[in-house]
Amino acid sequence: MNEPAPIDGDKSLLILDDDVAFRTRLARALEGRGFEVTAVGSVAEASDVAAKTPPAYAVLDLRLEDGSGLTVVEALSKHRADCRVVMLTGYGAIATAVAAVKAGAIDYLAKPADPEDIVKALLAAPDDRPEPPENPMSADRIRWEHIQRVYELCGHNVSETARRLNMHRRTLQRILAKRAPR
Repeated sequence: MNEPAPIDGDKSLLILDDDVAFRTRLARALEGRGFEVTAVGSVAEASDVAAKTPPAYAVLDLRLEDGSGLTVVEALSKHRADCRVVMLTGYGAIATAVAAVKAGAIDYLAKPADPEDIVKALLAAPDDRPEPPENPMSADRIRWEHIQRVYELCGHNVSETARRLNMHRRTLQRILAKRAPR
């Protein structure tokens, strides 16, 4: 694989994720690949790191208890314009991917992302096109994710969600009662 050199030899990396187990595993995996990792669990902590010691790379969760990873992308862009940011989220949606890229992220990956995919995204040359995923989400899973996102945006109001999705309320209730498809 033809990877570009790290930014000015700097391998500093910020990981922001509120899932402690995932954050710890990812930090270990990326340290094993030569990165100098700082792992934090909140937007406040990540914003503090971005202001005091902005890293060359960042892997940020989109949704956290105290805010959005997009806030951290903006802080990183302000304090270190060449920081290469990859956004991670369990709620893959086109609108959030566009918002992440507009804020300054170089890539957007769905959780659980493989550390190899994250490293490829972090070190990819700007004109490289990513390879298609090995195991892409099924159409049923994408539909389910979209419904969950609209349901969440409607404040978990089933009637309002059904109206916005142009679907019968009982149909929506049945979908919401089922487990997520693979």
